[in-house]
Amino acid sequence: MTRSAIRPLLSLGCLLATFAAAAANAPGHADEGTLFGFSTSAATAQQDLERRFDAQLDPAELRSWLKQMASQPNQVGSPHDRANAEFMLAKFREWGWDAHIETFSVLYPTPKKVALELLGPKPYVAALHEPAIEGDATSSLAGVLPPYNVYGADGDVSAPLVYANYGMPDDYKELARRGIDVRGKIVLTRYGGGWRGLKPKLAQQHGAIGCLIYSDPHDDGYAKGDAYPQGGWRPAQGVQRGSVADMQVYPGDPLTPGTGSTPGAKRLALKDASTILKIPVLPISYADATPLLQALSGPLAPAGWRGALPLTYHVGPSTANVHLTVQSDWKQQPVYDVIATIKGSTEPDQWIVRGNHHDGWVFGAWDPLAGNIALMAEAKAIGGLLKQGWRPQRTLVYASWDGEEPGLIGSTEWAETHAAELQRKAVLYVNSDTNGRGFLGAGGSHSLQHLVNQVAAGVADPETHVSVRERLRAHMRVAGSDKDAKPEAKAIATLAAAGGDLPLAALGSGSDYSAFLEHLGIASLDLGFGGEDDNGGIYHSRYDSFDHYLRFGDPTFEYGVALAKVAGHVVLRSADANVLPLRFGDFSDTLGRYVGELHKLVDDTRKATTQQHQLLDSQAFALDADPTRPVAPPARDSDMPAIELAPLDRAAKQLAQSARAYQAAYDQRAATGFDLTAAQRQQLDRLIGNMEQRLTDPSGLPGRAWFKHMIYAPGMLTGYEVKTVPGVREALESRRWDEANRYAADTAKVLDRYRAQLDRLTALLKG
Repeated sequence: MTRSAIRPLLSLGCLLATFAAAAANAPGHADEGTLFGFSTSAATAQQDLERRFDAQLDPAELRSWLKQMASQPNQVGSPHDRANAEFMLAKFREWGWDAHIETFSVLYPTPKKVALELLGPKPYVAALHEPAIEGDATSSLAGVLPPYNVYGADGDVSAPLVYANYGMPDDYKELARRGIDVRGKIVLTRYGGGWRGLKPKLAQQHGAIGCLIYSDPHDDGYAKGDAYPQGGWRPAQGVQRGSVADMQVYPGDPLTPGTGSTPGAKRLALKDASTILKIPVLPISYADATPLLQALSGPLAPAGWRGALPLTYHVGPSTANVHLTVQSDWKQQPVYDVIATIKGSTEPDQWIVRGNHHDGWVFGAWDPLAGNIALMAEAKAIGGLLKQGWRPQRTLVYASWDGEEPGLIGSTEWAETHAAELQRKAVLYVNSDTNGRGFLGAGGSHSLQHLVNQVAAGVADPETHVSVRERLRAHMRVAGSDKDAKPEAKAIATLAAAGGDLPLAALGSGSDYSAFLEHLGIASLDLGFGGEDDNGGIYHSRYDSFDHYLRFGDPTFEYGVALAKVAGHVVLRSADANVLPLRFGDFSDTLGRYVGELHKLVDDTRKATTQQHQLLDSQAFALDADPTRPVAPPARDSDMPAIELAPLDRAAKQLAQSARAYQAAYDQRAATGFDLTAAQRQQLDRLIGNMEQRLTDPSGLPGRAWFKHMIYAPGMLTGYEVKTVPGVREALESRRWDEANRYAADTAKVLDRYRAQLDRLTALLKG
């Protein structure tokens, strides 16, 4: 689902948020040269195990699996989706795993009729079809659903058209300043600038009766590079499918929020499912969007709204009506989760869970099968280790999820069904999604930061043959040295040049880690490679194919092997470590930066509010406006009262003290080879394994109780993008001042509970 699950180890949007993680390498932390969580003798055995694991990874097998699994349409409910699940089930069993398919019945509407036409003196009937492309063997196959957005409403509407740029909140403010009202209109937005599901949601909230989303070549077409098949970018008739369910409220089956979609589960009536939209939505190509944009009159679009099409962009409304029809078959479909297990030899009730989804919007070679075949390679290599006599100390659970694309359904329903057991037993969830060529991307719980860095330092980059961590370090330094680099890129370049650990990105949403991290509070990672491939242009289209991947993705499948090594080593180390390899000082360091960011947000918001009020009171906007092209002043922002972040300051400071004490006790115990009794070790691992749960609150976030993590969540108005300390940050950004103060205190209480358990761990290590 994720547009790019592949990002730098620290994405640029999160750079400043984790800059202080450099402190993780200060004196007092475990030595970089040791294998974190292992005694010296155990580390030697572990490194030998990983070498034997690596020796079994064969890029030719990954290529073969991808070609087979992407050979037919692979959407939820398709025959090939089930065939792929059964193929993997047989493979897991062949490799020595205890495997089964767990099936859930979920609401999955599919289109019966989609139509779009421009009426009036220059009529146009949209093609709404992606034609076959020479050299792409699967692009001519039958069985492909037409382009559509799942979980939009049915409708047959005719109305004038208004162009709303990316369809984000600020875009509607700009329309209002130009006197444009979208009530009773159909809104045309372009992909980009925010998650697709927010575009129709905001259109609906502003009174529109329909929404169209098109792909402008400025964002993922010929303005980025040669279009497919000459290059990897979106051709004129290419369409991005996708879910528009309101997943910021809850993911999964819209009819069973918080409960697995098992037989007998209580289901909401369709009208009561809050994540299903009330207006029809349709994605279209830029070829189909061009006549619609040409039909718009009204004011010129602001400069930042203009794409790369050879036309003058206006905001509308159109003089001619647009007729939009969407009719769907609102029925239940099965989703097939493939679950494979190897029971732990000494700690069977501690689970390491590894997942990737297998359903696509069409063929899904990039998204998700490029990641899924890496998971399969890991499973086969682990099966080979079993045949050599090894067995993990902790239980391994490998899962290939179904139904991720429409809304993280397979993983969410499984996690909700097994929630109580997972919260007792699961100590780590490792996710991947798509995969490509280039730089390591990693995000997740910051207590896992040192583990990821140590693993990344031991895996060679296929192209340069340095470690994937050092190649990423070089990439960060070069990016920050550019004369046009943003301040955050320059800051991270300084950090990267200093050596030591590179920080993890924080996780928002868009892939299968959501239920584990943000609902159940299980420490999670998301891993993948990318940055040197051309995949954005065929995202969620018919052209996400084996042939495209072979040309523009990872032609040698060496980065598939690299992903299998990184994820596999994380799994193996977590399975066999003497003590679970989580380092809580890294989380404390990162939290300190998040709290600092909140202070800066308060200061910047106060300054911006004062400045806006001064401009309004002095009539500056009116005097600045062109009388022949009137633009009204912005609406006056509310006054800003005192914001009380003191509870967070105190909690973060006390946590930092406890984290230092824990690390000192850990280092002392590690120096003795973790001389703990079996009972002490079990108690230590139990407390370490559920530390992340201490960062959750049963009442959840404002207006969306499903999201219980108080530090990481997808933004209500950003979609996939993360909001850290979300209860406070989003209240500040939305100018809900009382709520910001309340959640500052509530989040501090959560951090205090986390610190109290960390103090218990310190006492146990000392005892």
